[in-house]
Amino acid sequence: MRPGVDANLLIALDVLLTEQSVTRAAGRLHTSPASMSRTLSRLRRVLGDPLLVRAGQHMIPTPRAEAMRAEVNAVVRQLGVLLAPAERTDPALLRTTFTAQVGDLVTAALAPRIFSLAEREAPGVSIRFLPEQLEGGPALRDGRVDLEVGVLDHVDPETVTEELLTLAMVFVMRRGHPLSEGDCSPERVAEAAHITVSRRGRFTGPIDAALAELELQRRVVGVLPSHVTAMTLSSRSDMVCLVPLEPAAASPAPLRDLALDMGLSIVEPPFALPSVVIGMAWHPSNSADGAHAWLRSAVRRVLTPGGAVEGRDPR
Repeated sequence: MRPGVDANLLIALDVLLTEQSVTRAAGRLHTSPASMSRTLSRLRRVLGDPLLVRAGQHMIPTPRAEAMRAEVNAVVRQLGVLLAPAERTDPALLRTTFTAQVGDLVTAALAPRIFSLAEREAPGVSIRFLPEQLEGGPALRDGRVDLEVGVLDHVDPETVTEELLTLAMVFVMRRGHPLSEGDCSPERVAEAAHITVSRRGRFTGPIDAALAELELQRRVVGVLPSHVTAMTLSSRSDMVCLVPLEPAAASPAPLRDLALDMGLSIVEPPFALPSVVIGMAWHPSNSADGAHAWLRSAVRRVLTPGGAVEGRDPR
């Protein structure tokens, strides 16, 4: 575009060349004839051509104006298409693959439901789940990961985050385990054999601090990096595992349902333990993307009550 000719001036030129009348052009652009006359004067100065000249009661285009009329109209139409608001994305028409970085427990609860939802709404969408191994911020910024779901404690400042649900720490164990029958006292918790979950291989956690205040100490048989593996082991042994699940009254409760489907009993601890906040994070470059908005909506609907609402996506 020539220096001095902005998009609004180009639109005015297109209307003037089409109408060949300052008054009619002013009416189409909802401005005054005087303002339209000033715009024509500016166009004449910028382009170095009279563009429209008086011929009796009418105005006619100059040869240059006649030559450029079709091209100007085509450029204005292209601008209209380019600057038009994005159309609402139809999930059924999507053909794309998303990469989500999600912890193993949330993956086990989320994946079956979100694949089922995608099959119904967006059959052309594929989702690749990665474990929590990458640093969330750089992976999101670099485009290696489209969405992170989990405990968001390492994201970059510009990353967009949204809380999804708050989980409570509870004990899971095989059905019929002694700890699942009768009162669950701190003493009985300390007497049980425990399997703990830590990606860093740590034997201790918040539960040990709570027991220490009561002058008690538990016996940790082993450490596993995966909640799902530890829960599987608990379902087949006498080992107790501490995991984050939704409150009993929550609906939907895919994590709690997963534990019950594995044949596990769920027991509330007899002392207060920190809750776990699960959220999702994405790079702001994806905030206005319709396909990515569907992915975020799908995660909400699977994991949270009332999750069909778009929520707090910044725009």
